[in-house]
Amino acid sequence: MSLRRKSRELALQCLYQIDQSGNRECAIDDLKVHFDVNVKAASYAQELVSGIQVHLSEVDGMIEKYAKNWRLNRMAVIDRNLLRIATYEFLYKNDIPGSVIIDEAIEIAKRYSSDDAVSFINGILDPICQVTENKRQNVDGVTG
Repeated sequence: MSLRRKSRELALQCLYQIDQSGNRECAIDDLKVHFDVNVKAASYAQELVSGIQVHLSEVDGMIEKYAKNWRLNRMAVIDRNLLRIATYEFLYKNDIPGSVIIDEAIEIAKRYSSDDAVSFINGILDPICQVTENKRQNVDGVTG
């Protein structure tokens, strides 16, 4: 398993804890105390969690825009947070190809969520990927 996948899974655990407890102070360091955490994965995981918290309204707004007939609070906690991780990466991690972001979200969904989650997550992430990829190309085309 790649280091980035371990980081995403660790971020998912932290975001899940935040959702369940309502305590926005979850940090990867808290999880390291109670679980066997890959130290190398912790840095990117913390970056994801912090970035999602800072940009939560934009990330959630993008998800809600493409989640036809679904409200965030009605989504399964795992699915919602996988969508947040992937959407954050689409918006703020230009060094990661969109296809990789989707593949990672789907593989993690297969491991942690229901059978229906894969198509649900893919159905929301695909148009978000297209929109963000188009924005990346337009910016690169204008500046480069």
